[in-house]
Amino acid sequence: MNQVIYATALIFCFSIVMTMTGRGGGNFYVPILIACGLPMLRAATTSQFILLATSLASTMIFAKKRSIDWKLALVIDPPTDIMALVGGYYAHCLPVGILKVIFSVMLVLAGFFMLRPVKERPINDTHKFGYWRRTFGTDVYTVNLWLAIPVCAAAGIVAGMTGISGGSFKVPLMALVCGVPMKIAVGTSSAMIAATALMGLVGHTMAGDFSMSWTVPLGIAAVAGGLFGARISLKTKPQTLKKVFAYTTFAAALFMFVSAWVTQG
Repeated sequence: MNQVIYATALIFCFSIVMTMTGRGGGNFYVPILIACGLPMLRAATTSQFILLATSLASTMIFAKKRSIDWKLALVIDPPTDIMALVGGYYAHCLPVGILKVIFSVMLVLAGFFMLRPVKERPINDTHKFGYWRRTFGTDVYTVNLWLAIPVCAAAGIVAGMTGISGGSFKVPLMALVCGVPMKIAVGTSSAMIAATALMGLVGHTMAGDFSMSWTVPLGIAAVAGGLFGARISLKTKPQTLKKVFAYTTFAAALFMFVSAWVTQG
């Protein structure tokens, strides 16, 4: 019982700060749940449920403020969702140590993405096939579908396998490659995380990794954190928090590397 209470408190805190930057937080939730005693696959499944609850809560807030480009989400997110379902279902086919190593590598990459300054810039190849010019409110940007769709699909399969959301990659992808303004990238990422998490959760549940005793209290904490974090995000510039997120992501990666080493040993 004490482990569930500790996990609930930590999930609430991390769901706030993760929602603020359009990230699901699975790169923190999975290590937290493993540290609290859950096995890797059970932790990944529970993380997907937390991601779903958090993103649904935050999406309601972002949608009210018109910070979600729904058309963009509908185009680039389906590959992520499909591959998340595949990844979630076949995760049990890989050794736990291998999953942890994959997860650790993704965390390191996510940390470097967060350290890299995100500059909003337009792409001028608007007349080329595969480049989609978008007008959203007062913002105009061009989406490079040749890069966006494969990257989202690759992020989806790893997200489904390991219990992360892929938001650490989708926000930089939208802002750096597609020129999407940060406020829209954060809101749109939150909406896409819900679909990705749902597909990953379904895949894991089909494989028998769902645990009701952990998901209910953690889900409630995640919803509260998601609502609170989204409201803060709309009033705060996330740049000052990015370095903190990056270094804590590296810390989570180190924890997972050590855990993978112990598993293999």
